[in-house]
This record gives sequence, C-alpha cells and structure tokens, in this order.
Amino acid sequence: MKLIVGLGNPAPEYAGTRHNVGFDVVAVLASRWSISLNAEKFHGWFGTGEIHAERVVLLRPTTFMNRSGRAVGAAGRFYKLELDELLVISDDLALRLGWLRMRPAGSAGGHKGLQDIIDRLRTDAWCRLRIGIGGPIGVPTDYVLSRFEPEEEAMVQRVRQRAADAVECWIENGADLTMTRFNGELPPIP
Repeated sequence: MKLIVGLGNPAPEYAGTRHNVGFDVVAVLASRWSISLNAEKFHGWFGTGEIHAERVVLLRPTTFMNRSGRAVGAAGRFYKLELDELLVISDDLALRLGWLRMRPAGSAGGHKGLQDIIDRLRTDAWCRLRIGIGGPIGVPTDYVLSRFEPEEEAMVQRVRQRAADAVECWIENGADLTMTRFNGELPPIP
C-alpha cells in the first residue's frame, strides 16, 4: 500500500493558489483512477483505490499547511505503513515554475508543511515530490497564497499532469527511476 499526500490549505479561498498544487495533483490522480476523495478521516479528505494494481490512499489534509504532519501521522499509523510507502507532494518556492523534483529524503527547505511532517514523524526519510511555483515577488507568504497568473495557467495545467505521471511512476518503479525520468524542467510540447 502507498500513502500519497497532497499538501495545501482546505478553505475555499485557497483553491487554485500556488500553495495548493499538492492538493491539485491528488485531485488529478483521483480523477484519473476514479478514486473518490469524499471520506473524512485522518484530519483530512481521503480515498482508497488502486493505481497500476497497487493499493493506494490519496489524502488531502484539512489541518492547514503548517499542521500537515497530524494527517500524515494519523493515516500512516492507521494503515501501519513503512516510511518508504509515503509520498508527499508540495509546492516549492526555490524551483522555477515548470520544474519537478523528487527526493527520497531530505530537509524541509523552509516549507512549513514538510517541516511539520518531519517533526511529527521524527525523520526526514520519506519521499517528497516538490513542484516549482517560481520565486516570490514580494512577501513569500503573500506569494504562495496567490493564484497563478493567466499567462501561467497553461503551464500549470501541464505541470499538474506531469506531477501525476511522476507519482504513477513512483508507485510502479520507485524513487530512483522516477527521479531520472521526471526531475527537471517540464519538457516542451512536441
């Protein structure tokens, strides 16, 4: 079983913001694989199903970003998952828009949602997929809570799809092959 967690803020006013790209990727996966996210448990909205014949739990925490570890810890304990069965999807200010970066472990890099998960699990030895949202223009908090510009939307739609492709690759092949195939800039449209 795999636990795939998309980070974001649950209130309607945050829908479509840069900080919620993790939520968006989980929604793409749920749609592709007909997994309903209507169940409420683990301090979040979740659904179970199969992706490439692997049982998965898709989770979008309702704890707000800075307390994401509560949801991850609760779901992980309930399903008795190992750390290598966890993938967390988040935004990343340090990556340009259109870039993906998967890592099997590592620091929070200043991301408070990732830091809360590290603090609650007491380790950083779990996989994360970071989605570039571009560098801040002005105050970082205001920037991550802003919506994408109209001229960015086409790229953002492609990035969400490519990030979902990366999650599917991770489920089937693990982190190493996924990093080789997906880390870096979004390829141009053929």
